[in-house]
Amino acid sequence: MVSGYTGGFKPNPTYEEVSTGETGHFEAVQVYFDPSKVSYEELLAYFWKHIDPTDPGGQFYDRGSQYRTAIFYHNEEQKRVAEASKESLGESGKFDKPIVTKIIKFMEFYQAEGYHQNYCEKNPVRYELYRSGSGRDRFREEVWGEDKKNSNLSN
Repeated sequence: MVSGYTGGFKPNPTYEEVSTGETGHFEAVQVYFDPSKVSYEELLAYFWKHIDPTDPGGQFYDRGSQYRTAIFYHNEEQKRVAEASKESLGESGKFDKPIVTKIIKFMEFYQAEGYHQNYCEKNPVRYELYRSGSGRDRFREEVWGEDKKNSNLSN
């Protein structure tokens, strides 16, 4: 997994530029996976359980267009599966608001600066304070009935 920026119009953006919300980019992760070990469907299920797909203004503490949620597909099969997954979640009754997560064709990914890579491992205390204060874990428990440790993929 690599942290970075995608979906915008400015080539080679910096964190400072993306954080203004004026480059059109999303803060994102590029996930590399072995489909013999984990399916695309499993990755999508994990994704949905770690975001608020009904929030068009960002995620938890993080507000602004760069924090909107999106799935960037790499081929038509990923697009089809992502759209079906989104539709299924919308019909599930889990949320009383519409699912606003975008499904967008992948174009270009710009790797974030080194200090953003593996942030939770490099800064475990700061990350845990941020995470517990953000409301994300409470949200997950309320919506999905799970705590943050209940996953076979990393947090």
